[in-house]
Amino acid sequence: MANLWMGLGRLTKDPQTRTYGENNEKKMARFTIACDRRGKREEGQQTADFIPCVCYGKTANFADQYLRQGTKVLATGSITTGKYEDKDGRTVYTTDILVNNVEFAESKRTADQGQTQSAPTAQALAAGMVQKDESWMNIPEGITENLPWD
Repeated sequence: MANLWMGLGRLTKDPQTRTYGENNEKKMARFTIACDRRGKREEGQQTADFIPCVCYGKTANFADQYLRQGTKVLATGSITTGKYEDKDGRTVYTTDILVNNVEFAESKRTADQGQTQSAPTAQALAAGMVQKDESWMNIPEGITENLPWD
């Protein structure tokens, strides 16, 4: 069984980055993703989980260069746990997602307009239920005939 985590949500603030290594040639980034909870909620109940994430190398460079507060992302990685002693001698346990891939989950135009719609599905496009948004890739004609889930 593998340790795999996948989350869809928005960054709560800009990533915090720092460099490390002998010549400060390596980069790490920390950010938190707010992931909506599914299901019906009672009054006053929390509607999102705030997932702490950390990434290194090229993924950290990508986060530093392109991710900002409010960016909707799909992140994958593994759950990591740790512990340390704080300044008062108490043991503190930590849980983070070690992100190995992060990608945008909405088009730039949608993000700039402040909308929260996601990419249309191939079935919705083929059925004419939604208009084609040119900021997404073109879907070839007739492809829906060969989809395994039709």
